[in-house]
Amino acid sequence: MAIYPGPNLSQRDLQHRIYPYLLRKLNITEPDQVWSVDITYIRMKHGWMYLFAVIDWYSRYIIDWQLDQTLEIGFVLETMKRALSLRRARIVNSDQGSHFTSPKYIELLEEHEVLISMDGKGRATDNIAIERFWRSLKYNEIYLQDYQSPRETRQGIQRYIHLHNRYLPHQSLHNHTPEAVYTRAVLLPSTSE
Repeated sequence: MAIYPGPNLSQRDLQHRIYPYLLRKLNITEPDQVWSVDITYIRMKHGWMYLFAVIDWYSRYIIDWQLDQTLEIGFVLETMKRALSLRRARIVNSDQGSHFTSPKYIELLEEHEVLISMDGKGRATDNIAIERFWRSLKYNEIYLQDYQSPRETRQGIQRYIHLHNRYLPHQSLHNHTPEAVYTRAVLLPSTSE
């Protein structure tokens, strides 16, 4: 069976405000300085689910995530509330999709005094931290499985995220795990060294 992209999830509501991209030439030097968020589709044998995740840009640590069978905004808001109840990013970057330009989402970030950054239109590389994670998740887990149910899908993704955060060393993290860098169990050398 051919593997191909699913539905386009980045459609914006033209009545919602767009925010500028704040990460251009920004030196990201510590955990919780910038979080990246996005939604992707997850194929199952019969249908789709939608995965929302929050990743720390510096450490590549998945802070929180949630799957849903619909694209209603509730699962995005719940996940962000959980993530922000534990830690707080200075900046949250997303695409210009309708979930991320929605007044409810914007108000939630503003309540927590988080700066809002949005990719330029058609610029997937502006949100590269989460895009790379999606690629790894799909090629190393999703495309290799034939999930039969939402429960099976949730369990597979949970296993992969646990593996990603705690056991998979990343070359960009000097072969440390995202968890070790996020919790500062190891400190990365600064880029000026």
